[in-house]
Amino acid sequence: MSANASNDNVQYPRTIFIRRHSVVTRVTHSLNMLCLSFLLLSGLQIFNAHPELYWGHYGANGDPAVLTIGSDDDAGTPSGFLRVAGLQIPTTGVLGVSNVDGEPTERAFPAWATIPSFQDLAAGRRWHFFFAWLFVINGILYLSFSLLSGHFRRDLAPTADELSPRHLGREVLDHARLRFPEGEEARHYNALQKLTYLAVIVVLLPLMVLTGLTMSPGVDAALPALVEIFGGRQSARTIHFITASALVLFVIVHVAMVVLSGTWNNIRSMITGRYAIQEKGPKS
Repeated sequence: MSANASNDNVQYPRTIFIRRHSVVTRVTHSLNMLCLSFLLLSGLQIFNAHPELYWGHYGANGDPAVLTIGSDDDAGTPSGFLRVAGLQIPTTGVLGVSNVDGEPTERAFPAWATIPSFQDLAAGRRWHFFFAWLFVINGILYLSFSLLSGHFRRDLAPTADELSPRHLGREVLDHARLRFPEGEEARHYNALQKLTYLAVIVVLLPLMVLTGLTMSPGVDAALPALVEIFGGRQSARTIHFITASALVLFVIVHVAMVVLSGTWNNIRSMITGRYAIQEKGPKS
């Protein structure tokens, strides 16, 4: 039987499996999820010790803050608030004041959102520093592999055509309508994915790491230029909080896209590397 005759018997569309993620990508992705989860929860524990953000070289009680999560007790019952640039929003029950053992307790972020759940700055720092260095080492391994294997150039670098306003506009519209790539297009990241991943890998994560290092007195002594680059340790702390918040937003959107575009298919591809696509067959 000829090859053409064999192909004629294939029923289209058919499901085929492609290799979507390498072993290194899958392992480092899993470690990133672990590290970022503990970094977020321990970071909120650290923030609770002084729940205000400043800009510049100053930052203490009484100094003007750009963001405050606090509480008022004017009427005998504590009420939580979030204050940003002079605008105050009541947040009792979530921020500023939350229930601990059935009692309203003054704390910026609630117990369920911090590691440890009780207020302990020293323990929070130990958790944070351990997973911060694990995260940095894991990131260096991923970057080294991506550059040496060509993963960046082959899978993440957008082409000139993909960066055209017309192409990007069409992808934005498709995403808004929840229309995801199919067939051959599903073999590769689309332009929005590439730009988002590059922004996180090249801008957001390095900025978060550098601002975190800037807050360390030991690093400041060895690299005093870092403090000047970010305009002071308090500015670095504020930028660190903003980048962490942006990363949380990215994760929320990322998980939503995973669910909407095929939960099991995406999870399987990150566990086994196998990603299912619908092959529609050769054009007549």
